[in-house]
Amino acid sequence: MKIVARTVEYIPGGSVSLPVHPNKALFEGEKPFPVLPSCEHFAGSEKLISKAMQMQQELGPVFDITCDCEDGAAAGTEAEHAQMVAKLIASDANKHQMMGVRIHDYTHPHWQKDVDILVPQIGEKVAYITLPKCTEAFQIQEMVDYIKSVAIAHNIRRVIPIHVLIETHGALREIWELAAIDWVQVLDFGMMDFVSGHNGAIPASCMRSPGQFDHALLYRAKSELVAAALANGVVPSHNVTLDLKNVQQTLDDASRARQEFGFLRMWSIYPTQIQAIVDAMKPDYQEVEDAGAILLSAQANDWGPIQHKGELHDRATYRYYWQLLQRAHVTGITMDEQAKSAFF
Repeated sequence: MKIVARTVEYIPGGSVSLPVHPNKALFEGEKPFPVLPSCEHFAGSEKLISKAMQMQQELGPVFDITCDCEDGAAAGTEAEHAQMVAKLIASDANKHQMMGVRIHDYTHPHWQKDVDILVPQIGEKVAYITLPKCTEAFQIQEMVDYIKSVAIAHNIRRVIPIHVLIETHGALREIWELAAIDWVQVLDFGMMDFVSGHNGAIPASCMRSPGQFDHALLYRAKSELVAAALANGVVPSHNVTLDLKNVQQTLDDASRARQEFGFLRMWSIYPTQIQAIVDAMKPDYQEVEDAGAILLSAQANDWGPIQHKGELHDRATYRYYWQLLQRAHVTGITMDEQAKSAFF
C-alpha cells in the first residue's frame, strides 16, 4: 500500500491536496538535526561585539556572534560585563537574533550569577549559551538544570540551546554522555586548552596546521567529538585558526575540518576569518542545484522514489539533500527560485 505524503486543506465545497514540506514528510516525529550557520564569531568587549553586530548587518545572517562573559570579563567586573552583554543582545541592533553568550565555567564562583543576570533579560532572545571547561558530564547537567530552573521561574518556556566546550581530558572521556544531555545543540572543540592539558606531550606547533590535524592525539580527539556529536543529533564545531590575518590559512583549516573530519561549524576570533570560514564550509553549488531539483521532483511524487540524471533517489537521499539545502540557505547561497519558494 502506498502512503501518500500529502495534507488536505478543507474549503467550502471541496478540498485541495497540498504538497507536504520535507520537514514533515521526512522527519515527522523525530528530533530535527540543527541547521546552524557554519561560522561562530567570538567577541569579548562592548566595542568588538558592536563591531561584529555591524558586520552581521553588512554580510547578512550567515554567522553567529558569541558574546564572551568568560575571558571577556575582567576579574571583579563579571556582573557589569554580563549586564552589558544582556543589553546588547536585547537591543534592536540584534536584528537577526543570532547572538549567543559564553558564561563562566562550573568551578568559577560567578557562573550561576551569569545565568541569574542573563536568562531573565534575554532568555527569549539569546541564540545559545556556551558552557566551558567541564571535566565531568554531571557538571554540564547541573548547569543545564540550573538554566532551566531560572528560565521557568521567569516564565521562559522555550528551549535555550546549549553549546559545550570540549577542552579537557575529562570532557573527552565523557563526550558521549555530554552529547546526550537535554538541550545540548553543539559540541565545540577547545584546542588550546586541550593541548595545554597534555603538559608538553603535544608540542605548541600542533596548535597550528598541519599538526592540529595530523598529531595522533588531536586527530583522535576531533574524530571522537564529531562522531559523538553526529550520533546524538548535535553539531560539531571546530576550533579557531591562531594565525589571525592569514585568510588563506583560515580557509585551508576550515576546509580540512569540514572535508576530512566532518565538522559543520568553526570559530572565528578575527573579522577577516568570518568570510573564509563561510566560504570553506558552504555546500558545493552543483550539489545545491541538484538538491533543489531532486526535492521538487520528490515532493511532486508524494516523496516516493524518483530518478534524477539516471540515478535512483528515495527517502534516504532526500534527507541528505534537504539538510544540504538548509545549510545552503543559512550560508546565503543563491538557489533555484522554485525550490526557495517551495521550501523556505
